[in-house]
Amino acid sequence: MIQHHVRSRRSAEEFPRAEHLAYKIAAVAADEVEVPQDTAEMIVNRIIDNAAVSAASVLRRPVSVARAQALAHPVSAGGAAVFGVPGRFSAEWAALANGTAVRELDFHDTFLAAEYSHPGDNIPPIVAVAQHRGATGRDLIRGIATGYEIQVNLTRGMCLHEHKIDHVAHLGPSVAAGLGTLLHLDVDTIYQAVGQALHTTTATRQSRKGLISSWKAFAPAFAGKMAIESVDRAMRGEGAPAPIWEGEDGVIAWLLGGPEASYTIPLPDRGEAKRAILDTFTKEHSAEYQSQAPIDLARRMRERVLEATGGDLGKIESIVLHTSHHTHYVIGTGSQDPQKFDPDSSRETLDHSIMYIFAVALEDGSWHHADSYSPERAHRPETVALWRKISTTEDPEWTRRYHSTNPEEKAFGARAEITLEDGTVIVDELAVADAHPLGARPFARENYIEKFRTLAEGVVDTAEQDRFLDVVQALPEVKDVAELNIELSDAVLDRAPSLPEGLF
Repeated sequence: MIQHHVRSRRSAEEFPRAEHLAYKIAAVAADEVEVPQDTAEMIVNRIIDNAAVSAASVLRRPVSVARAQALAHPVSAGGAAVFGVPGRFSAEWAALANGTAVRELDFHDTFLAAEYSHPGDNIPPIVAVAQHRGATGRDLIRGIATGYEIQVNLTRGMCLHEHKIDHVAHLGPSVAAGLGTLLHLDVDTIYQAVGQALHTTTATRQSRKGLISSWKAFAPAFAGKMAIESVDRAMRGEGAPAPIWEGEDGVIAWLLGGPEASYTIPLPDRGEAKRAILDTFTKEHSAEYQSQAPIDLARRMRERVLEATGGDLGKIESIVLHTSHHTHYVIGTGSQDPQKFDPDSSRETLDHSIMYIFAVALEDGSWHHADSYSPERAHRPETVALWRKISTTEDPEWTRRYHSTNPEEKAFGARAEITLEDGTVIVDELAVADAHPLGARPFARENYIEKFRTLAEGVVDTAEQDRFLDVVQALPEVKDVAELNIELSDAVLDRAPSLPEGLF
């Protein structure tokens, strides 16, 4: 890996295009290096994972809205598939619909470093363009490998949330780069597409703050849509603001650390394999990633707590979760969001409340992508009482481990201190989720398939499940990736909510 040092530049400063971060990203995307077998296998796993969470979300209102928008844009030639329905539709709108389905339940893969990310968000737009252009499975794998490589390495080196910029600002450029690889575009064209994609997908992180709405699911899907349009314009010869990151009025100078700030972005050297996807991890539970280990921790502590309280969790005086800066300030009490304690809050808000999540996991000893968020579940008086006894605090050691580059000590968990009314204190900690590569039950291919089968039950016919799994597991040999789509019966689609009329 080459460590690229990136800083703001004055307009009068000599700064050749080849030194721009966008150009260096484009060079990685244009490199025709082969994808290693383990990278390709993990890409297959993540396509299965995305299909699983899409099946679970396909009947939800935001996904139904995005699907309705896409269905209003049919095409007679080319086009891409929309999850659940037959036919071909405009690729950028299909990417929006499918990306929203993937993101709606916050249930797919993650990478956490200086920034946080869900690199599986790269898959829907890259698949959509692959279908539109009739690409092979091999080309699709190459494009997805690049998308992961760029987003993961931007996430390693450039913090966005510190400056209240949403993490999808790394996704637009990564999708553009992945599409450049998929389409075998030249460096200069990819360079312009990356710049345009960044410029059109940079927004504040209010989408993940306060009362969180369904836009949280749309935001990454919209970034993928914008990246597709950026590539289309760049292929037609249109340029981008440049240098987009380093310019005097660019992203670093005015949206991130300022004119004096510098960042170090690792990128593969020419001929170096793209392996970043192997550093990412998926979710066993439908909740923000930093709550994955605490859910497992709550389940593990439950028996001890029930024994100590005689089965009455009302005897708990307080619960303090000692954790990292990120967890404390994003999904903990450090956020100072009163909505995180409100049973009337949206599902998206509860998904970002570790206090709610820990309370429910401790009470139920389990976690369900729908039932654990239902209004009835959130309004249980005993749950509300326990929920409001929970707080988080930043522990410097957990913050250090969160940012560690040593995979053996990198951690996304917490230490829970549960104090009972009689003064008894029960303490336990968990560094990584059970499903993490270093966890108690690391996810392998069979776990991804089990997750897909579980979430697809009652939604996707068994024969269609089998057909999809056969195609995706043979992806390197697939000649037409249109076969990756999953179609649902009319009876299933009829269960989706009725929607008011829109513009299209």
